[in-house]
Amino acid sequence: MPKPMRRRTFLAAGIAGSAAACSRRRKSSCRFFSSEEARTVEAVCAQIIPEDQDPGAKTAGVVPFLDKQLSGFYKPLRKTYRMGIAAIDRKSVEFAGKKFADLPAGSQLDLLKRIEKDPDLKPFFSLLIEHSMQGFYGDPRHGGNRDRVSWKMLGVPYPPVRGRLRYDFTNPAKGEKS
Repeated sequence: MPKPMRRRTFLAAGIAGSAAACSRRRKSSCRFFSSEEARTVEAVCAQIIPEDQDPGAKTAGVVPFLDKQLSGFYKPLRKTYRMGIAAIDRKSVEFAGKKFADLPAGSQLDLLKRIEKDPDLKPFFSLLIEHSMQGFYGDPRHGGNRDRVSWKMLGVPYPPVRGRLRYDFTNPAKGEKS
């Protein structure tokens, strides 16, 4: 019969394991993307939905949305994203000698126009456009559209969710639905 572990031995092993886990620092705050991948995707999304007088992809949190979804619902697309992001950076190095995120905005746009015509990269680029739009216009509870910026831009009220009524408590006498 195995000898039972003493309490001190158990605690020491737990502390050592926790210290080892904490010592491995992540280079990125993302769940799926590496910091370099996140930079590339953010630069591409900033060209897809640029900021002007209205917020763009960066302000709306499209990259955190994509990162969250690639750790959940979009999990089957992880390989596609890894290969697509690497291909964009490769094309960028071939085109301008720098990674995509390091290019000036005009060069980024020129490169994306080339990628859009490239039969090998067009499917990934189309997917990234579609997912960027979902992150920009979708419900904030899914990780994008931070502070409902796209809905405010369009003048769209907070849409009702079935089973959840939003009440206006500013006038306690009425307590009417908003």
